[in-house]
Amino acid sequence: MGMASERETRRNDPERTKEDILRVATEEFSAFGLSGGRVDAIAEKTRTSKRMIYYYFGSKEGLYLAVLEKAYRKIRTLEADLELAGMEPVEALRTLVANTFDHDESNPEFVRLVSIENIHYAEHMKRSTAIGNLNISIVRTIADILERGRREGVFRRDVDAIDLHMLISAFCFFRVSNRYTFGTIFHRDLSEPETYGRHKQMIADAVIAYVTNG
Repeated sequence: MGMASERETRRNDPERTKEDILRVATEEFSAFGLSGGRVDAIAEKTRTSKRMIYYYFGSKEGLYLAVLEKAYRKIRTLEADLELAGMEPVEALRTLVANTFDHDESNPEFVRLVSIENIHYAEHMKRSTAIGNLNISIVRTIADILERGRREGVFRRDVDAIDLHMLISAFCFFRVSNRYTFGTIFHRDLSEPETYGRHKQMIADAVIAYVTNG
C-alpha cells in the first residue's frame, strides 16, 4: 500500500488508527515510562504524526493514560468473559486465578506499566477517572464468589474481597515483575513450562485452601 493510500485509509478508519497508536504507545511507555517515552517514536512507528496523536489524545500524558486505561480494560474484559457467576464457587475462584496468572504472563507490558506507575506513586493514574471505575468489577466479582461460597458452606473464612484480589494479584504479578532478578539469583526460569504449571497450580491451591479453612 502506498503512503497516499495509507493516509486515506487512516482518515476513513480513525478507530483503527487510534488502536494502532495505542498498541505502539504501550510498547514505548512500558519500556521507557511517561518521561522517557517519545511521541516522535510512536508517530514514526505508526506512520502518523505528533499532530494526529495530540488530536486524538490531547497530550502525551493523555496518551499515556489511555494506554493505562486500555491495559486495565483488557484484563477486566477477560474476567467478564469468563462468566464466573455461572460456576460453582471453587471452580469460579480457580478459573479467576488461572486467568490472572495467564494474563500477567502473556502481558508483561501491563506489569511494567503498573510497576513504573508505582515508582511514581500513581501520580498519573490518579488523574484517570476511568481506571477506578474499571476495577470495581473485579471486587464485585470476587465478593459474589465469596458470598456464594459462604452461603453454600464451601468457604469458611470471612475474607475481604479486596484482600483476596491483592493476594491473587501479588503472586501472579511478582513472577513477571521480578522474573529477571529472581531468575538471576536462584538460576530458575519462571517461564519454563514445568515451573509455570507448578506455580499456576500452587497459587490456585493456596487461595482455595485459604478461603475453605476457617
